[in-house]
Amino acid sequence: MAKKIVLGFSGGLDTSYCVKYFTEDNGYEVHSIIVNTGGFGAEELKQIEAHAYALGVKTHTTIDAVENYYNTIIKYLVFGNVLKNSTYPLSVSAERLSQAMHIAEHARKINADAVAHGSTGAGNDQVRFDMIFHIIIPGVEIITPIRDMQLSREAEIEYLKGHGVNMNFEKAQYSINKGLWGTSVGGKETLQSKGMLPESAWPTPVTKAGEEEVKLHFEKGELTKVNDKDFKHPVDAIQFLQELAAPYGIGRDIHVGDTIIGIKGRVGFEAAAPMVIIKAHHALEKHVLTKWQLSWKDQLAQFYGNWLHEGQIMDPVMRDMEAFLQSSQQQVTGDVFVQLMPYRFLIIGIESKNDLMDSRFGKYGEMNTGFTGDDVRGFSKIFGNQTAIYHRVKDA
Repeated sequence: MAKKIVLGFSGGLDTSYCVKYFTEDNGYEVHSIIVNTGGFGAEELKQIEAHAYALGVKTHTTIDAVENYYNTIIKYLVFGNVLKNSTYPLSVSAERLSQAMHIAEHARKINADAVAHGSTGAGNDQVRFDMIFHIIIPGVEIITPIRDMQLSREAEIEYLKGHGVNMNFEKAQYSINKGLWGTSVGGKETLQSKGMLPESAWPTPVTKAGEEEVKLHFEKGELTKVNDKDFKHPVDAIQFLQELAAPYGIGRDIHVGDTIIGIKGRVGFEAAAPMVIIKAHHALEKHVLTKWQLSWKDQLAQFYGNWLHEGQIMDPVMRDMEAFLQSSQQQVTGDVFVQLMPYRFLIIGIESKNDLMDSRFGKYGEMNTGFTGDDVRGFSKIFGNQTAIYHRVKDA
C-alpha cells in the first residue's frame, strides 16, 4: 500500500513540482490541502483544486480558516497593537502559523505517514512549518524537496514539462502574498538595502484623491462597526475597511527585520486596514486605559509579536499573554475618527463613555478640579523624597 503524504499546496511552481515528485518518482499517495487565510477568492480556489487533481493528487482539501485565523491570532495582534520593529503588522508570518496548524491537523486526521511543504532553505517559513509539525504531529516525517535538493526554478520547470504538465511558468516580476492581515511584496528592490518599490509593484493602485473621514467602533478591543455599519464578524469589518482605505495607497511600507535563521531581510507590504486599525485602537486605549496598563501591555505585546514571528505560537506562555491582553480590553469600547488621505491617515480623536480624559476631573494645563495646589505641593515633596535624600547624602 502506498504511503500517505499531506502536502501544503498553493498551486504554484514549487508545490506543483512536489505533487509530481511524490506521485511519479516516489509512489506516494498525495493528499493536498490549501488553507485560505484571506488571500484567495472562490473562483481561484476552484482553479487550484482542479490543478491539484490534474497533477494527480488522491484528494484535495480546501480549508476556510479566515475567521479562525482572526480568532486565534489577529485579535491578539490588535489587542497588543503589534508592529514588528514598529513597522510591520506580521502579515505573512502570522498566517503561515495558521496554515501550518491546519495542515498538521489534516495530516493527523487522515493518519498520514509524512507531511510536506514547498519552502526553500532561504527564509523563515521553513522553520515555522517544521516546528509546528514537530509539535502537533511528532514522529511524522517532514519532506521538503525544494529545500532538500536545492532546486532552481529552471530545474523545476524542466522537470514538470518533462512530465507533461502545462501551466503558466512565467515568473512574475514581483512576488505577491495576500492575506487578511496584509499583502507582502517582494522584488529586486527589496533584495538590497536601498530602493523603494515602484508604483506598478503594489497590488492595489491608488485611485482615490481628496480626504475621507471614517468612524471605527471598537467593542472591548474588537472592530465591530465602520461608519455605523454593523458586521457579523470583525473579519467582515477588516475587509470592508481595506476596500475603503487601500485605494488611497495607505499602509504601504518596507519592513527591515531579523529573520529566524539569523540574516536580515527586506520585504514590501501593503496593509491599509491593519495599519489604520492598530493606530486607531491604540489611540482609543490611550484614552481609556491607565498608565500602567499601557506600559505592561507594550512590554508584553513586543515579546508576543517577536515570539509569534519566530513561529512559537504553540508555546504555552503565548496563552498566558493572550489572557492578559484579553483582560486589558474590558474598557476599550468607543468610536475612533480617522481621516484618510492619499498615502497617509490621521487619527482625529475618540469618543467613549470610558474616556479617562473626563473634564469632571480637570483639564490638562487649564483647571485642576480633582485636587488643590496644596495637594500638589505636598505630593511633589513626598514623591521626590528618596531622590532628594540620595543627593543630600552623596553631596555631604
